[in-house]
Order: sequence, then structure tokens, then C-alpha cells
Amino acid sequence: MKLSVKPLKQKDAGRGLAAVDRGSMRELDLENGDYIVIEGGDGNRAVARVWPGYPEDEGQGIIRIDGRLRQEAGVGIDDSVTVEKADVQPATSVTVALPQNLRIRGNIGPLVRDKLSGQAVTEGQTVPFPLSFGPMSGNGRSVPLKIANSEPSGTVVITDSTDIQISETPAEQISAEGPTSEGTPSVTYEDIGGLDDELEQVREMIELPMRHPELFQQLGIDPPKGVLLHGPPGTGKTLMAKAVANEVDAHFDTISGPEIMSKYYGESEEQLREVFEEAEENAPSIIFIDEIDSIAPKREEAGGDVERRVVAQLLSLMDGLEERGQVTVIAATNRVDAIDPALRRGGRFDREIEISVPDKDGRQEILQVHTRGMPLSDSIDLESYAENTHGFVGADLASLTKESAMNALRRVRPDIDLEAEEIDAEVLDSLQVTEQDFKEALKGIEPSALREVFVEVPDVTWNQVGGLDDTKERLRETIQWPLEYPEVFETMDMEAAKGVLLYGPPGTGKTLMAKAVANEADSNFISIKGPELLSKWVGESEEGVREVFSKARENAPTVVFFDEIDSIATERGSGGGDSNVGERVVSQLLTELDGLEQLEDVVVIATTNRPDLIDSALLRPGRLDRHVHVPVPDEDARKAIFEVHTRNKPLAEDVDLDWLARETEGYVGADIEAITREASMAASREFINSVEPEEIGESVGNVRISREHFEAALDEVGPSVTPEVRERYEELESELERTEPDTREGDVTRTFQ
Repeated sequence: MKLSVKPLKQKDAGRGLAAVDRGSMRELDLENGDYIVIEGGDGNRAVARVWPGYPEDEGQGIIRIDGRLRQEAGVGIDDSVTVEKADVQPATSVTVALPQNLRIRGNIGPLVRDKLSGQAVTEGQTVPFPLSFGPMSGNGRSVPLKIANSEPSGTVVITDSTDIQISETPAEQISAEGPTSEGTPSVTYEDIGGLDDELEQVREMIELPMRHPELFQQLGIDPPKGVLLHGPPGTGKTLMAKAVANEVDAHFDTISGPEIMSKYYGESEEQLREVFEEAEENAPSIIFIDEIDSIAPKREEAGGDVERRVVAQLLSLMDGLEERGQVTVIAATNRVDAIDPALRRGGRFDREIEISVPDKDGRQEILQVHTRGMPLSDSIDLESYAENTHGFVGADLASLTKESAMNALRRVRPDIDLEAEEIDAEVLDSLQVTEQDFKEALKGIEPSALREVFVEVPDVTWNQVGGLDDTKERLRETIQWPLEYPEVFETMDMEAAKGVLLYGPPGTGKTLMAKAVANEADSNFISIKGPELLSKWVGESEEGVREVFSKARENAPTVVFFDEIDSIATERGSGGGDSNVGERVVSQLLTELDGLEQLEDVVVIATTNRPDLIDSALLRPGRLDRHVHVPVPDEDARKAIFEVHTRNKPLAEDVDLDWLARETEGYVGADIEAITREASMAASREFINSVEPEEIGESVGNVRISREHFEAALDEVGPSVTPEVRERYEELESELERTEPDTREGDVTRTFQ
């Protein structure tokens, strides 16, 4: 029976499966799990296990196989293949050869049998074996095993009772007579996730003209000559070009931009010409230019003469007087606007395809690709990780899976003898990537698409904030409740506060509280240090503010945190020699804050220790409408802060936290942290000086921080807030509570004067 070849879904690739639509299965009298022989045009054959086709293929005569089976059968996508039922014997024993540099001690046979169970193999065939660890793992996909011998001979199926022997001869030394003597393709279409539409466009531009040039002759048009792939870094532009080159069976030349640049006159152009000449000789061929913006920038902006000449040479090669024949150029860049416009017209780069940041479904496909060969625990739900990875591109998700595998490896590392040449097969068999490994890996990876503004979920909890109970309660009401209990606010017809201003003396814990509330509300946290938004270029500072709020909308629920807001939101009309940049930033902030009414789940927290400098328009209701004073801690609060900072410290019995709280009148949280640090340092200093270096490891458990160490620390560290400053903030609190918004500015300023 003739069937049309299509690619397999990402999650099913690499398992020797052929998904056949149910109508064709009935005609061929096939059951799920039977084996078929797939025969391509040149007599190449591949054996695969039948799997029911996808619902969308019903009645269309489609067989879906992965890149390895396509290569074995010598066919490409959309080709026709002959399919017939195969009588395949179960194998009693199979001998496999491992690659030379994969050294494993012990019996790896059961591991190979488990991974390859149900697959049809032929003597001489190279089979990808999913092994996510070890020196051969490379990109974490698979290592090539060679089938050296089988009983009975011919094509056999590996079953649970097959005896797997490991050949002493390395795979590289066994003569390859089997169907995959050329090895497996390094990148196939199944290795690309979340880019189905873009891949379809690229195939249409490149595969069709190479496979069926007569279609274009019949239409009387020239086939497309170039494709420009553009999009953020890490979205899969280069990977797509590699996959196309593998699947199309074309000669493939790569030009890495900076490589061809030379200081000698005319040499860069000559190297370009040589690449195009070689491509023409080996047509059909594909030339791939990575980072094309580095060799073909806009000529009017190019700094040197070389760049201008290279651009001119590239233009003449792409549509010069000589016919290029079957040579297609693919270029990739993440700075599409930096490329010379002459390259971006029809006849040169006919099609520009944007490879964008993947959505949730795309992220799930990418995670399936990268975890295909991993021993994942059953508790891992890739769909939930796809939901929680906003802004992650393919490269970030690859890092996530790799890092989680490394976490699993760290767990078994104590059992591995790093000095030994071989790894124990039992250790390999025990490796498993768990939910905890993924969670740990997620903490350390930053999404590329959000790197311009730092988005994070802080790891500070309320337990790490000592004292300040009233302030904490007010913050909870203002920020956590609207995010956690939206139905209550809806029923009461209440709107959540748009913003909160935390003010108080330096060191009282304003920034710490903002982080804790973002964490407890389980929202993203964008931290903006005031001065970093200011720029000497007109319009750039306002653009920075716009970008921050734009990112906040994309990543809601978000807490936007402005530290030291007095540096960017000073009173307008005060003049100054800054070309009014401060005034423009304040205006931009005001419009963004008012625009928050249409936004969902975005709250602004600002902190300052100079509220008298802030523009009064920012402090009115509807903008930063809740003003929370973070006071100098009282005795109870100081004790709570001491408890937080001494929680994990080895304290001596004579240390009394109540006494410490009484002794530290006027000290703020930062001072108390400094006292505990200084006391710890004094105890460490005393211990290190009194013990021989070789005895430190044995007796370190006896170290204690005593009362005299704290007394010494109190002598070293004084209170950072004077009584006068404290009184000022208390007066300010009563002023802010009592005054109306339109008169507040004058009163506040008078208080501070």
C-alpha cells in the first residue's frame, strides 16, 4: 500500500514508531503493536512498530515517522512509501557495541533492553540509545549503539526476555552494512518544538524548489532565492536551518559572519565568492549565514570600508549577472533592522520569517523534545512547567532540562568513583529526574525574553521580617488580599489600591518588606532602582518607564518596586540643570499609574526616606494612595528582629535577647543585623586564633557566640537613626494622615524644614 510520509509529533520521536491512520491500518489488517516494512524509492527499507495515527490524519493515507526512520527508508516528508505487514521474529539474544569513549562498568544489558524494548533492529544498524548522562551524552539526547549480531538473524524485535550482550569491539570498528550506515541525522524536524507554522513556511521555500523544480517552471516563475529568519536570541533560528539541511539532503555551507572578515583588502569578498562557487558546484545546496547583521550592516551606518564592500559583494552574489542555479540562502539574525535594506527586497531575501518567543503550547512541545530521553519521574507534569515559564525561549527551556538533569546527577555523585575510568551500570540505572530537580533548576534560570527588566519571584518570607506587625498587616491588606481574594473585592464593589508608598528612616526594612509581600502574594517582582532609569538622551528615561509597565502587564500578577523613588519623582517646577528629564519621568509615571485602572493584578510599591521631595501629584489617591510608615522598631520589634538574625546561630546560654532588645534603643533592623554579624565575627576570630589550623574541622562544633561578643559588637555598632530624625518621621506620619492631598506638599516641606 502507498502512503504519504509526514513528520511525527515531538513526544513520540525516537521510539521506532510509525503512526498510521486507522483506515489504512484496517486495509493492511494491522493491529496496534504490529510491525511493518517501509520501503522508499531507492529500495531502502526500514522496519517500524505500528501506532494508531492522529485523529487529524483519518482517511488521508498518511504515515508519520521520525527523522531516523525517514533516513533509513531514504525518504523525505511528503514522499510516498510502500508499506506492508512484516513478519518479525522476537530476538532471543542481541549483541550491541558501545561507542569507544562510553565506558560503563557492570551489566548495562538490562538498561539497554528496557530502553529499546519493542523496537525492531537489524544487524549492522545504528540505534540511538537515550542516555542523558555521561561523556557521550552531548546535548542530552542519545548515544549511537551499533547492533553487532542477533539471534535469529535478520530484522528482529527486542522483547523483555531478549538477552542483551555487550560486544568487546567498539561500535566504530564494526563494519556497517545495515540500513543506517551513515549514522543518524543530528537534527530532524521532530527536534524543533513550537514552530510548526514557521517550519512549514521554510520547507515551502526550500524543499519544494529543490525536490520539484518543474512546478516552478510550469508556473513560469523563478523559485525563491533566500529566507531571512529573525527573532529574539535562543528561539531556534539556527536549529531550524540545520534541520532543513538534514532533511533536504542538500549540500550545506555555513558562513559564520565574523569568520570571513579579514584585514587584507579584498580577502573578505573573495571568501564569500568561494563559498557561493562551492555551493554552485555541489547544487542543490543551501548556504546558511548566521548573524548576518555582523557582515551586512546598513552601509550608511557601517563604520569601516570592509563592511560596505562585503555588503556590495553579497548583493551581487545573491542576484548578480550569473545565474545561481539551485542555491538557496538562509540567513539568521536577531537584529533585523540593522541589516542593509538592499538585501531585504524580493529576489534576494524573498521571505522574512519571524521566529517569536514560544507560547504555552510551544513551550510544552519544546520541553517534550528535551526530556524525550530523560528518565523522568511520574510526578513531573510538563504542562504545569509550560504554564509557569513565561518569557522562556527554546534555549532557556533546554537549559532548564539540562540543569534539572545535573541536579539528579549531583544526588548520585557520591556513589560515583570519579577516578575510575568506567561508570557502574547500576548507578546509571538508578538515575531519575524528579520534581524537586526541576524546581531547583527553575530558580537559577532567567527568561531571555524578560532580561531587559529583571523579573523574579523573591524568596523572602514574612518570617524573615522581624517585628513591624502593624506595617505588615497594612501591606497584606493592600497588596495580598486583592490578589488572593478577588471575589471579596468584587462583592464589596471595592477597587484594590493602585500603589503603596513605604517611607521611613534608612535601614528599617522597607525593601525587605516589599520583597516579602511579592513572595507571599506569589507574583512576579520587577525591581527598579530609581537612578538606573535616568538617561542623558531625550526620551530614553520615559521609554524605560513605559517598558517597565509593559513588562509588568505581560507578566501579571506583578509587583513593580521602585526603590528610592525620590531620585526620579522629585517635585516638578523646582528647576535644575537636567534638561527637565525629572519632570518628564514624573509625567510618564503619572500617566502609567493612572493607566493601571485598566490593568489586572499590577501593584506599585515605592520606597523612600525623603517623602518631602516627591511630587505631590504622585501621592494623591488613585496613584500611590496608601502611605505606610516603617518606623524605628520598638523593644518588642527589636527582640523579634534579633530572633530572625540569630535563628541559626550557635548562641551561648548567657545570651539574653530581651537584654539585647533593651540595650539597642534607637537601632533599626540594619543595625541589628550588623550587631549579630559583628558578634559572630568576634566569636569566629577568637576561635580561629585559639585553635591549630588542622584541628579546626574537628572542634568547630564547639563554637558559641557569648554575651561578651555581643557587648563588644554593641561598642562597635551605634544606632544609625538619631532621636531628631525619628521625631521628624513621626511628625511626618501625622501630617500625611491629617492633611488633604492638595495641601500636603506645603505641610510636608515645612515639617522637614
